[in-house]
Amino acid sequence: MAAPSYGLIATFATVPNLYQAAEKVRDAGYKHWDCITPFPVHGLDKAMGLRRSIVPRISLAGGILGFCTGMTMIWWTGAYDYRLTVGGKPLFSPMFAFPVSYELTILFTAFATIGGMLFLNGLPRHYHPVLKYDQIKRGMDDTFFIVIEARDPRFNLANTKALLAQAGGQEIKELEA
Repeated sequence: MAAPSYGLIATFATVPNLYQAAEKVRDAGYKHWDCITPFPVHGLDKAMGLRRSIVPRISLAGGILGFCTGMTMIWWTGAYDYRLTVGGKPLFSPMFAFPVSYELTILFTAFATIGGMLFLNGLPRHYHPVLKYDQIKRGMDDTFFIVIEARDPRFNLANTKALLAQAGGQEIKELEA
């Protein structure tokens, strides 16, 4: 019995070849696919048709939550928890709450950024079917890959293989799940 297929992987020798292939795969309407490169390639996300990440919005939400937590904590402490009226000082002043709020803004922003990035990337993931490909280590050195997953609605083994070959893919192999 044959193992279920995860998808197809194709090798590309240069960045321009990868760009052109990514645009062809994007234009063909595939949604579940990725590029594997040994270094960041500027503009590849645009060639792949990816939207801007929402991690900055998650970071902003974490920062606002941290600032509000700091202000609320100082207000609660001064007005209710440890009420101390000395020399006519106010029960709450944003000037005195600022250092705590500032530090909590930085802390909550960092946690939200890291947590949002991990969640959106589906991490931690201890295994990926692409790691079974015997040439995947070259993707960390000098080779570029495009992987199209079999779960994509447009995936058809013969048609997808033909598309990758037409796009200039070399060594097009089927990956086991």
